[in-house]
Amino acid sequence: MKRLSAQVSVLLSAILFLCLAQARLGVSDVIQKPYLTDTGVESRSITYENRAGEKGAGGKAASKLGVGRKGSPAVNIAPGATFELCDIKGPGVIRHIWMTTRGEPVNLRSLVIRAYWDGQEHPSIECPLGDFMGIAHGRVVAYQTAVHSVGESAGMNIWLPMPFARKARMTMTNDGKQSSVLFYQIDYTINDKLPQDFGRLHVLFRRENPTTLKKDFELLPQRKGRGSFVGSVIGIRPLSGNWWGEGEVKVYMDGDTEFPTICGTGSEDYVGLSWGIQQTPFMYNGCSLNKDGYVCMYRWHLPDPIYWKKDCRVTIQQIGWRQGLYERQDDWSCATFWYEPIPSQKLPAMPGVKERTADIVPPPKKEK
Repeated sequence: MKRLSAQVSVLLSAILFLCLAQARLGVSDVIQKPYLTDTGVESRSITYENRAGEKGAGGKAASKLGVGRKGSPAVNIAPGATFELCDIKGPGVIRHIWMTTRGEPVNLRSLVIRAYWDGQEHPSIECPLGDFMGIAHGRVVAYQTAVHSVGESAGMNIWLPMPFARKARMTMTNDGKQSSVLFYQIDYTINDKLPQDFGRLHVLFRRENPTTLKKDFELLPQRKGRGSFVGSVIGIRPLSGNWWGEGEVKVYMDGDTEFPTICGTGSEDYVGLSWGIQQTPFMYNGCSLNKDGYVCMYRWHLPDPIYWKKDCRVTIQQIGWRQGLYERQDDWSCATFWYEPIPSQKLPAMPGVKERTADIVPPPKKEK
């Protein structure tokens, strides 16, 4: 009986802890309580046929089948052109984005999505479309996580909430040499009640090809002020044989200098795997691609958030194993996601299209 009582006590404690954790993280009633019908928010959706997301204005374009019969489902973005995806008045929350385009590596690295929150002049999101949607190297593999879901024909989804107080503006720029067709849908709510000084979603893209010997690759260059590190989609192209992933992830936060507060044990360990890398995608961790010399792995800090108060910097080492540990250089890229209030500092400069697309398509095999 005492044993049963103890088990009940542990269970009740676990339930209480879960409830408190959900309250602290601000888990939306829309997800936890879908039966609520009077939330005060209104649902809207933007597509190319209803670019302003206006009420009662969807599907007005005409095709040969008539008005409202799929008259204008997609936009063609010319080389060098920038297309405005949305310009929404707040308060509101972008809750889901779906997009598809040519699922070619160069195209997915040439298209760049940018987001500007609440009138800030510089973007808080600046990232190649493929990496933003969970696809490193522009190489499409079907998989799903708590953040992304990707279809085998490049149907791409992102589910992270993107709150804004006054305005949300997003653009897509085609840095490629060919026109690119884009289908898209942005689902959001308006009139949301948001706390003061809440964090806006920030996303940056980095690539070093190759990395610098003995200098750790930065997943998140130093940010000032408060924030929450959400996670990263990491692309690796090993440039030599042997195992590449002995490097440790390090989180320097709130005044850390030489040594970090959080330190991992290895690259594959950081994404929740072990003894090398395996193509095994899970909800919050794993690897979606391990083929032909290209690796895409990820880690989402949603159940185990990483908060900072004053500053934060996240790095990962390039250390391999060849009869012992050794320093090495490889091709690393990342799309890193975090929340911080605005005004926020500018993102580091993103690599140009030439640097982004180099070596993501294997050279043709020589005929014997």
